[in-house]
Amino acid sequence: MPYHGPVAEEGSRTPLDEALVRVGDRWSLLLVEALLAGPRRFNELSAALPGIAPNILTDRLRRLEREAVVTAEAYSRRPPRFAYRLTADGLELAGVLRLLADWGAGASAQSTLRHAACGTPMEARWFCPTCARSVGDDEAAQLRFV
Repeated sequence: MPYHGPVAEEGSRTPLDEALVRVGDRWSLLLVEALLAGPRRFNELSAALPGIAPNILTDRLRRLEREAVVTAEAYSRRPPRFAYRLTADGLELAGVLRLLADWGAGASAQSTLRHAACGTPMEARWFCPTCARSVGDDEAAQLRFV
């Protein structure tokens, strides 16, 4: 039986839907990636994301602030200027972005995320911390969000 992912309660959004509402557009995800190296100012973010219009950058920063992914710290009152940094939620999202970037890179030997100790390509898996074991594909169809 093919795996169709975890199922949400009737009439509710799935967790993936919720995640996409929070950060589900290209610029938001690229902003999070740009902030991985540490805090950046508006002009630094603009330079790091060629092609983003200033109004779109402002909109995405505000949305990510509302979603508690990014925080703005004032470094000038007149005129008001801010440095932006990832929150704990933003840093958690960064791990997911690394997996997405690895997937986007395909199977290229140069761009695959590898274990430093042995060089083996890394894999993401469902893991149950209570049972201390990976959940296999045969069990994955039974996963549910509660």
